[in-house]
Order: sequence, then C-alpha cells, then structure tokens
Amino acid sequence: MAKEEKPRIRIPKRPIWSGRITIGLVNVPVKLQTMIFDKSVTFRFLHKADNSPLKYEKVCIKEQKPVSWQDVAKGYEVSKGQFVVFDNEELRVARPESDSRIRIDKFVDYLSTDPTYFDRSYILLPDKSDDAYSLLLTALQGLGKAGVGRITLKTKEYPVLVHPYKGALVLTTLRYIYEVADPSELEDLKRLKEPSKEELDLALKIVSDLSGEFNIADYKDSYKEKIEQLIEKKLKGETIVVEKPVKEEAAEELMVALQETLKQLKQK
Repeated sequence: MAKEEKPRIRIPKRPIWSGRITIGLVNVPVKLQTMIFDKSVTFRFLHKADNSPLKYEKVCIKEQKPVSWQDVAKGYEVSKGQFVVFDNEELRVARPESDSRIRIDKFVDYLSTDPTYFDRSYILLPDKSDDAYSLLLTALQGLGKAGVGRITLKTKEYPVLVHPYKGALVLTTLRYIYEVADPSELEDLKRLKEPSKEELDLALKIVSDLSGEFNIADYKDSYKEKIEQLIEKKLKGETIVVEKPVKEEAAEELMVALQETLKQLKQK
C-alpha cells in the first residue's frame, strides 16, 4: 500500500517581516515567513432572494443609520454605556517600540516550555546571513535550547521563542500570563475525589494499551472533507439527503465502562 503523501503548502516568497535576531552584540539578519495556514471551509453570507453577497456596515445604535469610516472613533468601555474616547494620534503614544529586532533575553530548555502559552509560529530564514544563521541553528539543536525574547509585529509586542524545527529556526509568539486562565482555581476541580485503586488500575491499563507514537497525519478534518463532498454534489446538481442524527447511547457506570473498554481493546 502506497504511503500517503503529506499535502504540500505553497509558502509565499515575500516575507511578512525582516530584521535581525540580537543576542548581546551578535546580530543575525533574518526574514519572517508565514508558517501556519488556516485551511478550514469558509462561507459567505448571501441574500436568499438572489444569492447576492451581503456586506457588513457600521450602524449607529442610537440613530440606526450607517456610519462612514471618517466618522468612526475608538472607545474603551469603562462602565455600561460609558466610554473613554481616543483618536488615532492619541493611541500612537501607547504603541510599543517599533524596531526590526528579535531581542533574545535568555536561553531555556525547549522541552521545559509550557505549550499552553504558544500562540502562532513563523519560519525564520537567513537574510544574507547563512553562516551566522547556521551557527545559531546548530548550537540550539545540539543543546536542545530555545531563545526567549521579544518582537514587535504591527502594533503589538509579543514574547517569543526562537527554536529549531526540521532544519530551520522557527519563531513562536507567546501569550502573556494574564491571557491564560488557571484551571486550578475552578471549584469544579477543587472538589474532585481520589479514584479507587481498582478504577485507577483499569484506567492505567487502558492508557498503557492505547499508548503509541504521536503522528498528526493520523488526523483528518472530517467536517472539511464532508463539506467538500457536499459542494461537489451541489455542483453536479445532486440532491442532498439529510439523515436523522443517531441517538447517543446512555453513559455506562464508570467501572462497567472501564471493563468493557478493556475487553474491546483485547479484541483488536
């Protein structure tokens, strides 16, 4: 059986940012390329009467009339219906330092970083800096390290990781600590009880039997595939048959469910 090929993604040749990685007095000129591409299915809203696309308008709630861009201001709501209003000139005061540097502050063990804070990844390419780029890449690969620093993209400053990935340096922007909720503070988790030894033994056995190597290629976007099939049917003029959803089975008692799951695994 032929091995399924990984879908190829065409990376735009034009970089979205160019600058340099700075480590003390060391500079590595680099270009930032898009790495993450959203391939989900998107729909346009249409007018049912004539299938014409609909557009969004900014409508004043008070006057119920569309407002043009030159009459739009930005406001921060401090209480219900009360706003602090800014114009673009005033907001420029708060913009982060706009430079062309990825400022590395320290190096950390890459495997010690918490992926919960990972935001978006970009490919870093050498910009007439092959020797310095190769040196940094090889050093980080050999030590299993990642550089932690900062970058300014558009009007926002991000914490970042610079780390090796498949023979390249990759920059991953990070979320700030106040952007990630701490689940341990939730009451639903504080009242959890310890499982019984018998339940835990069965659970550990199930996890052990289902353990394997991670391969993202094992997972497909079934919704996207089904939508694409429906589009093909529509284009061919075929009728879409809507089937009634299958009723979900009632949840089994925990011990029974664990035991039945183990039986199913043994039968595979």
